[in-house]
Amino acid sequence: MTTFLTAHRVALVGAGIGGSLSPALHEREAAALGLDYTYSVRDLDVEPDLTLRAAVADGITGFNVTHPVKQGVLAQLDALSPAAAALGAVNTVVVRDGVLTGHNTDHSGFLAGLRHGLPDAALGRVAVIGAGGAGSAVAYALVGVGAAVRIVDADPARASALAGRLRAAFPGAEIGVGWEGDLDGIVNATPIGMTGHPGLPFDPTLLRPGQWVAECVYRPLETELLAVARARGHRVLDGGAMLVAQAADTLALLTGATPDLARMRRHLGELTDV
Repeated sequence: MTTFLTAHRVALVGAGIGGSLSPALHEREAAALGLDYTYSVRDLDVEPDLTLRAAVADGITGFNVTHPVKQGVLAQLDALSPAAAALGAVNTVVVRDGVLTGHNTDHSGFLAGLRHGLPDAALGRVAVIGAGGAGSAVAYALVGVGAAVRIVDADPARASALAGRLRAAFPGAEIGVGWEGDLDGIVNATPIGMTGHPGLPFDPTLLRPGQWVAECVYRPLETELLAVARARGHRVLDGGAMLVAQAADTLALLTGATPDLARMRRHLGELTDV
């Protein structure tokens, strides 16, 4: 039986994360659950030499990990969950008795968010733009529910490497590399469109009628891609859906509590004035 701490000092590790909504989102739900829980930001732009073990020595009891170190942080860990091992990326690190174990709640968070926000979205053929940590998680989630997935990345070798990992995890699944027009949906899993990374992750003229478009980016919730896709008549899903669901799964992993997803969506709405 897992024994959970009574006081939680969680940190988000990444670069350029000063505007993250995760601290307030986590702390609001933890307060509603009656937990002793604080959530801080450890920005690698400010602390470029920070290591997870140094943060643990400072009193941190668990982590979220975000862009650009969801893959790079693997060398600092002692163990990986099966999903994190298959993905080669983590976004959550549980610390127990000095052992750092990497987990990935991005894949479950994306799928839960998609099912909530676009419950009837066709999942026959989907393109995932970006083969980094977020793209790995999204593709893993989609392949896991039977979708045929195309991996698109500016670095073809990285796209091919992800496709290879997914084929090993899901023998017989249909996984390709590169853009293909015959798609039901497209997911942006790159940082393009995020605050500080303006622009579009792909040429929107590639969109075809009836396709849905989803974002992993949530700062801002209405990215340029979503605005363009919406104007062209496509159904869209912002990155807040994934943020809330992965945050709930992370809270559960770190504390053993059961977050209320509906309440967390209300927290996000209040934080973003939506």
